[in-house]
Amino acid sequence: MDLASVEGLEGITIGRLASELAMSKSGLIGRFGDKETMQRAVLAAAIDRFIAAVWQPASRAAPGLPRLEAIVDAWVEHLRSGVFPGGCFVTTASVEYDARPGPLRDDVAAAVKRWLGVLEVQARRARDAGDLPADRDPADVAFELHSLASGGSVAGRVLGDDEALDRVHAAMRRAIGLPPLN
Repeated sequence: MDLASVEGLEGITIGRLASELAMSKSGLIGRFGDKETMQRAVLAAAIDRFIAAVWQPASRAAPGLPRLEAIVDAWVEHLRSGVFPGGCFVTTASVEYDARPGPLRDDVAAAVKRWLGVLEVQARRARDAGDLPADRDPADVAFELHSLASGGSVAGRVLGDDEALDRVHAAMRRAIGLPPLN
């Protein structure tokens, strides 16, 4: 996962990974079958890591605004922690596969859609509870949060902006009607 976060999923090959792990190519082929299956397994493992770091802790908060706040806080902490040397794994994979049809693109798109769905459900609950304005579209909230996290990850890495995640955190909290943390 670390290698793919820096070099992209296309950067991991059976030969490269076998060398990195001091394994035989046939050992990796026996485990995965082919490069694409290996790449899909790496993507799935990265998504599992995100779920464990962001969704699982946040899911313990009350639905709606408290859960959205927990998601935002855990999400930014996940990005800040440098869990992957290349930044947000799904952002990297999204850019890498946005114009490449096939199973990997489908997996990335499905993961993003699932996450947007989670965010939208929580925004809808927050709106229905009166914690967000009645005219606030939950799909827009989900899109804004996702866009901010992706943009912040890129700004931090590509632009070397050490304050990007602080600004992202403040903007995400504003998007759900909360003041920034001090």
